[in-house]
Amino acid sequence: MNADFNARNFSVIVVIPVYNHEHAITVMVERVRAQGVPCLLVDDGSEPGCARVLADLAAAHSDEVSLLRLEKNQGKGGAVMAGFREAAHRGFSHVLQIDADGQHDPADIPGFIAEAREFPNSVISGCPIYDASVPKGRLYGRYATHVWIWINTLSFDIRDSMCGFRVYPLPVVIALIDSVTIGRRMDFDCEVLVRLHWRGVAVRNRPTRVTYPLDGVSHFDVLRDNLRISRMHAKLFFGMLVRSPLLLARKVGIA
Repeated sequence: MNADFNARNFSVIVVIPVYNHEHAITVMVERVRAQGVPCLLVDDGSEPGCARVLADLAAAHSDEVSLLRLEKNQGKGGAVMAGFREAAHRGFSHVLQIDADGQHDPADIPGFIAEAREFPNSVISGCPIYDASVPKGRLYGRYATHVWIWINTLSFDIRDSMCGFRVYPLPVVIALIDSVTIGRRMDFDCEVLVRLHWRGVAVRNRPTRVTYPLDGVSHFDVLRDNLRISRMHAKLFFGMLVRSPLLLARKVGIA
């Protein structure tokens, strides 16, 4: 599944999935633009006010910022996967995913890209360093998911599967989403990492600062998304059981 990248064919675009974050996205785009990388906004069926803000940003900075409009809301995962396909169509080798709400620090983008350039066949996955703004319920709730991810990969290779700040090598992730059905909403970030890990893609954990968030908008539905994530963990658990001989062989270095 590995692709051979070098300095000549390594190219990265920032993909930001956006759903009604009109109060935060202008600042996020300004901070991403300051890092000197192109940016693709994926409008995930936003309401007219946010859609206008996104269109204005793309028009005002057309050399650096482009817009992909999804007519119907697909969910965060659906928007990110649409961004993957658009980036691959444009000839990019890598996508840097970052959230729209301002919780991630775009000043860390150069470090993520530098590590991806050095390890181009790996996923560079953000490992959050929280400040005092983090809601304690979210902080503690993440640990249950961490435990399930460690079980479902039979490893501690993935330090944090829920951070939406990461760099993907496009050939392997496009091959994955073309061949299996992955959760299209808040379950996406966890599932895609586990499935890439199962396929032998290395995950490199990179510390990054996280602050909650500029506009106070969260699209996490406590009931529906927790049920969705619980189903995902159950599905992955049975997938792990099938793959466990290979995962264990890989762990001891014989596969």
